[in-house]
Amino acid sequence: MRVTAPAARAATTTLVTGPVRSGKSRHAEHLLAHEPSVTYVATGRRADPADPEWSRRVEDHQARRPPGWLTVESADVAGAMESARGAVLVDCLGTWVTAIVDDAGWSDLDAAATRVRSEGRRLVESLCATTLPVVVVTNEVGWSLVPTTPSGRFFQDELGRLNALVAAVAAGVHLVVAGRVIDLGDAPVVSAAPDA
Repeated sequence: MRVTAPAARAATTTLVTGPVRSGKSRHAEHLLAHEPSVTYVATGRRADPADPEWSRRVEDHQARRPPGWLTVESADVAGAMESARGAVLVDCLGTWVTAIVDDAGWSDLDAAATRVRSEGRRLVESLCATTLPVVVVTNEVGWSLVPTTPSGRFFQDELGRLNALVAAVAAGVHLVVAGRVIDLGDAPVVSAAPDA
């Protein structure tokens, strides 16, 4: 693989990645704490009485947000960014990919991959076009066992590709592990085929 600089840059975007429960969202919120106006784009499912554990996760995130932050619950991340008037926090790409595939259908993973990649390109174009500060949260995948199901491997592969795509254009990339932040901003960008 050769190391190259990306053709376009998302000059105001920081990607925050790491494993589950590492402190990614708290770090992302901290990065925008000084901003007078923040649109929080929540890409995951809404709280659901049938899933109390998920509802507690959603409520914990909601409780941490400053009262002046606007919350937009949507999978249309590019659209939410275009209508924002201040900084944007997107949390997170993992639940966003899930929402896109839920909409496209898990029964045809080839069609779902086409949709995820198309939406990923649209997201990157929006990140490169905006002048607003944007922080994007994502889950780092692939550090554990290979999933045993085709849909699990599909999710891991597509989120990994999307993470690399966003990281390649982002002005900053932070890795959060066990509550500790590592700035990957000076690390070289590895060029690879978009579907690798």
